[in-house]
Amino acid sequence: MLVIGEKLSIIAKRVREAMMKKDMGPIQEIATNQWKQGAGMIDANIGPAEDGGEELMQWMVTTIQEVVPLPLCLDTTNAKAIEAGLKVHNNEWGRPLINSTSNDPERFPILELAAKYDSQVIGLTVGKGGLPADAEERAAIAAEIMARAMEYGVPLEDLYLDPLVLQVATSQDHAVKVIKTIRMFQELNDPPMKTVVGLSNISNGCPKLLRPILNKYYLALLIYEGLTAAIADAHEVVETAKTIDVIMGNTLYAHSYLEM
Repeated sequence: MLVIGEKLSIIAKRVREAMMKKDMGPIQEIATNQWKQGAGMIDANIGPAEDGGEELMQWMVTTIQEVVPLPLCLDTTNAKAIEAGLKVHNNEWGRPLINSTSNDPERFPILELAAKYDSQVIGLTVGKGGLPADAEERAAIAAEIMARAMEYGVPLEDLYLDPLVLQVATSQDHAVKVIKTIRMFQELNDPPMKTVVGLSNISNGCPKLLRPILNKYYLALLIYEGLTAAIADAHEVVETAKTIDVIMGNTLYAHSYLEM
């Protein structure tokens, strides 16, 4: 599965300070660690970035790709910042991913950018009406996003559907609904649709000791249902995915399977 290293987010104090100071050191260190731990893509999350977003995203893209030969997930609600990042993205390392479009008309222009720059894109299954009540409603929104993507010229194989993982501490009932949704999303198309989650959302607000436990067990359940990609700590995902492959017989067991 595709691991999108999540550690470069503006919500982290160290990362935020580095972004504000344009300090390349911490950004490159974190990106390199995620790459070495198994990430196949790096998430560059600059938040809303209403002021100076274009410059900041360009700086993030070039700073990361200077040391890490991976494509990036451009993570912001600022469409102009996304386009700025796409312009400088080094596609030699792979095609970028935009996070995200949705069923909100304000997010439709993201599909234009995906088509214009031959980028992949995440479709978050929410809309103006707010949070979907269940798996069926998420699937209905997903179908609308799929149809719209094709209208804008974005192939379905370039679309990742995101069912929106919520905090188990405050929205426990949604945890199971997301698992069911991952299964349903794959049934919307042949070949099956790609799927992605922001994994650590499940443990937001939980004690530090519980967070990796919740993340890993939830990931295992999602992978079993066919999850394609996760924005997450690369170490947690790779360790969990390799263990599942051994248990399911997809790879031959060896005492050193985590090192392989």
